[in-house]
Amino acid sequence: MRELQSERLRELVQRVYNNVPFYQKKMDNAGLKPTDIKSIDDISKLPFTSKQDLRDNYPFGLFAVPMKDIVRVHASSGTTGKPTTVGYTRNDIEIWKEVVARCFTMCGIGKDDIMQVAYGYGLFTGGLGAHYGAEEVGASVIPISGGNTRRQLQLMSDYGVTALACTPSYALHLADAMAEHGYSLKDMKVKKGVFGAEPWTENMRLELERKWGIHAFDIYGLSEVMGPGVSNDCEFHSGLHVNEDHFFPEIVHPDTKQPVTEGEMGELVFTTLTKEGIPLIRYNTRDLSSLNYEKCECGRTLVRMKKITGRSDDMLIIRGVNLFPSQIEHVLLEMGETSAHYMLYVDRHNNLDTLELQVELDESKLTDTIKDLQILSRKIEHALNSAIGLSVKVTLVEPKTIARSEGKAVRVVDRRKAP
Repeated sequence: MRELQSERLRELVQRVYNNVPFYQKKMDNAGLKPTDIKSIDDISKLPFTSKQDLRDNYPFGLFAVPMKDIVRVHASSGTTGKPTTVGYTRNDIEIWKEVVARCFTMCGIGKDDIMQVAYGYGLFTGGLGAHYGAEEVGASVIPISGGNTRRQLQLMSDYGVTALACTPSYALHLADAMAEHGYSLKDMKVKKGVFGAEPWTENMRLELERKWGIHAFDIYGLSEVMGPGVSNDCEFHSGLHVNEDHFFPEIVHPDTKQPVTEGEMGELVFTTLTKEGIPLIRYNTRDLSSLNYEKCECGRTLVRMKKITGRSDDMLIIRGVNLFPSQIEHVLLEMGETSAHYMLYVDRHNNLDTLELQVELDESKLTDTIKDLQILSRKIEHALNSAIGLSVKVTLVEPKTIARSEGKAVRVVDRRKAP
């Protein structure tokens, strides 16, 4: 593997130096020539690439081939600025199919499965990425895309769907909406779920398995690096196996950007060893993870990355304490006395940061007295305070009152004004 990675890195560096002015300038400024990169061990000599670099070179400035060789363009939503635009050659599409197929094979999905792809189709990479991978393993694909919950459940029941691909938050919404639309688990044949596109906790996985009666898997990817298919967990759920012959991972310290020791948490960085359309060198995802190089119980020797539970740029700093939304989800699901739907509101009163958590009651709690609900609120407040070291005002709201997302879930509203 190291020999293959070294060979591919040498070729990649030469190619981007010759074809992408951005990388040529970066390497020249660092006093680097392509010949200085002799093996994968030299990767730390190379400069990083950031999402801002993609925006600064919008739309096609980082492409390494002419547009006549690009057969597909995808882009991020651009909600925080210009969309990050990525292009694929025909060979890139073939590799994408292959890596997603590997991921689905890890989930036990094959030609006997009927897979419902409820990720969004279009410029978002989730839908088409999962679609091509499912076809590659021979599954029958239902390209329903996101939204239209009633129709999702109807087709799932009518078509005998055995595998579901969507965001974990939407899978939870589908499970909660089943009874409302006249369905139950008895009407469903779903056995496997492949969920990704947003951070989710191990407790959320257990909740989805309980509500659906399925085996839930985590798939990871991002449009800049390829889309879904960068990594996936196996049946042992002890980290996500990275397709490291195509995507070389590193972990760097969030502040110093220096490589960390094996097993240490930090920011996940990827180099696309085989991508032709828009190859990226040391792209900092800002996702927080760690790497494990030991052989997995499943027998695979691919490096494993720890499940993503947040991003360094998603981190909230509340009264000097670092807080990730996933910590809130973990506490709620561990307690199991409310639904998993919540919103966290961050405010500032008299120069002091405040937190209010609105969380939906479980249907079974609707018969509780006001006193019972007050006790539950205080119980959650105490559990959160113990877990994160911050006081949180907990407001219990009725079921189905918090807005549902058909794509990536929005869990935090930060209403503090910038100083």
